Amino acid sequence: MTLNRDSLTIGRDVIRREAEGLRALEASLGSDFEKSVQAILAGTGHLIVVGLGKSGHIGRKIAASFASTGTPAFFLHPSEAAHGDLGMIRPESIVLGLSNSGESSEVNGVIAYAKSSGNFTLAITGAAKSTLAATADIALILPDAAEACPNNLAPTTSTTLTLALGDALCVAVMEARGFTAEEFGERHPAGKLGFGLQRLGDYLAAQPEHLPLIRKDTAMPDLILAMTSGGKGCVGVTANEALVGIVTDGDLRRAMSDDIMQKTASDIMTSNPFTLPIDMRMKEAVAAFSQRKIGNAFVVDGARIVGLLDLKTLLATGNV
Repeated sequence: MTLNRDSLTIGRDVIRREAEGLRALEASLGSDFEKSVQAILAGTGHLIVVGLGKSGHIGRKIAASFASTGTPAFFLHPSEAAHGDLGMIRPESIVLGLSNSGESSEVNGVIAYAKSSGNFTLAITGAAKSTLAATADIALILPDAAEACPNNLAPTTSTTLTLALGDALCVAVMEARGFTAEEFGERHPAGKLGFGLQRLGDYLAAQPEHLPLIRKDTAMPDLILAMTSGGKGCVGVTANEALVGIVTDGDLRRAMSDDIMQKTASDIMTSNPFTLPIDMRMKEAVAAFSQRKIGNAFVVDGARIVGLLDLKTLLATGNV
């Protein structure tokens, strides 16, 4: 299907307008942004994000980003807040209100309640002279940028700027906390993201299996049996419990000859095989597989054999 030229022009114009808004937002950041970061860092309770409509959707994402990067946070629906959920705001909470107009009565009601209760309050709004901006302890004002919709009504540029400013706060706080990749992985145990951040040792600890290992003097019939029963397409070759070689399906095919059954593991193995350290991340191991064009490798902790990482298994489980 060929895109209509007018539609393509419209699409590019929307992106251009929002990009211009983002550049203006970047230039507008100043001391209030720094003060907001310090206020969140100093907080001992949850960061509570409040927004209604499209701002509410953006608020949910901002709260989720903070929660996953070291700052406990949650989203509070302002309408539900007026029906008892204000009790979620504890004395140590910091409340962040989102409203482009700054005149959402529901959002302003939550901010006013928090302010009267002694909570520190923040705001992101496009209106510097709004009720929200006047009520909050610190108001971050979005630049005056037209919405990307032809009627200048549908929240487009404004929601993009609110999201970007929320991300900027989140990353600034995250870096100030020294939030590590390990901590990020702990909060993302599921899915490919969490999987890629796992250490090999942690992954293998949850994957108990019999390691396909043989000695250097193992005869070919026993080697083939070990490789077949292992189901990994390879066997490790050991001497004094140390890994000294590996025999893969490819090694076996290349060694095919009339006298192959008279050979031993040491005759056809690849000596000093590539190994993976126990503290390597899964994503780095998978990248190494791709770079070396290999399908498996033994994981070691110094001289100790810890386990075997197999690309076919990772593909079968959907992790790669």
